[in-house]
Amino acid sequence: MWVRLLLVVVVAGTYAQAKGEGKWTNEGKEENVRWNLKTCDWPDVFKVRLSLKAALGDEAYAWNENELYLFKAAMAYAMRQYYFTENGQQVNFTPENVETCNVTERVSFFFRVTDPKAASSIIPKADVEAAVRLSRGRINSAFLLSDDTLEFVGILSTLAPPIEPPVQVWLIVFGAVMGLVACVGVYLIVSGFRDRKRKSKRDEDKETPEEKESGSETEIEGETNLGYQEDDGRKTQF
Repeated sequence: MWVRLLLVVVVAGTYAQAKGEGKWTNEGKEENVRWNLKTCDWPDVFKVRLSLKAALGDEAYAWNENELYLFKAAMAYAMRQYYFTENGQQVNFTPENVETCNVTERVSFFFRVTDPKAASSIIPKADVEAAVRLSRGRINSAFLLSDDTLEFVGILSTLAPPIEPPVQVWLIVFGAVMGLVACVGVYLIVSGFRDRKRKSKRDEDKETPEEKESGSETEIEGETNLGYQEDDGRKTQF
């Protein structure tokens, strides 16, 4: 009986110890997953959603603190590039100026950007949005994603610049119209010349026989009889 009781105590202790270790392990996992699940109620924040599985399939990488640091570094670069390109200022943004919160396991989070010169000052949303649009391609390439799989909620996707033809459209239209006018002009000139030629030919064909006979009589009346000229000469000699 005592042996049986001792076995029950040993089994109960082992079970309690195993349960305690499992709880610690689960808590450690939860803590690891929630390494930055800091909630926030900041104004002027942007939400980011990433679809790693949809973009990369089986080659999708795990999102962790290092990836989030890479995002912060990419945003710091984008802010530097924006201020240098648009304002001609060298503002030294760092990853610490990009603050994140509400990071979820399905990879979505909020972020905002603080001023390097004054941490309590928040960069306006318009400047952050302009910086994202300026360096969207570089940010996407850092994570092997696209506008569809790395989404800045509220910021429109970048569009490819429209392809401009080597010749302006108005010049093409003008050339086509002038070519058509030239063709019509040539056609009118040629058709007019042909019509005049046909008309003159019809007028010649309509000439009456009386006009032809009068013309021939005029030619006969104008002929000279040489026989009468000789006789007149002989009479003059007498």
